[in-house]
Amino acid sequence: MTHTTPNPKIHEGRNLKRFREMLGMKQDVLAMELGTDWNQQKVSLLEQKERIDSDILEQVSAILKMPVEAIRNFDEDQAVNIIANTFNVENDAYIGNPNGTFNINPMEKLIQLHEEKIALYERMLKEKDEMMVRLERLIVAK
Repeated sequence: MTHTTPNPKIHEGRNLKRFREMLGMKQDVLAMELGTDWNQQKVSLLEQKERIDSDILEQVSAILKMPVEAIRNFDEDQAVNIIANTFNVENDAYIGNPNGTFNINPMEKLIQLHEEKIALYERMLKEKDEMMVRLERLIVAK
């Protein structure tokens, strides 16, 4: 049973490929999960289809552990628009919190790490000096 896609720009096969690649799954692995009558070439042909049969789409979505609607309705143009409208470099905004501001200065962090390293070396030298004093006392005591 084939269904119609409401948005003609949505290509279910391409969406399937994008999600499969994002999950780091190869075509032959997906073919193996789909069953013995599937192979890498058949998955490749499936990813070229504009519309995917509903029962196959359900199987694939179960294997990828994502809702059928994610594959069926993903529109890259809309996703790019959402990201472009949400993320604004000038206002230091980011997705999820448009009022968020990050003030991470790499030079300050580098200086802080350098100071911590110096403090560590100084503690190590102090411990070494204390150890030398103890060893000298042990040698003198013998």
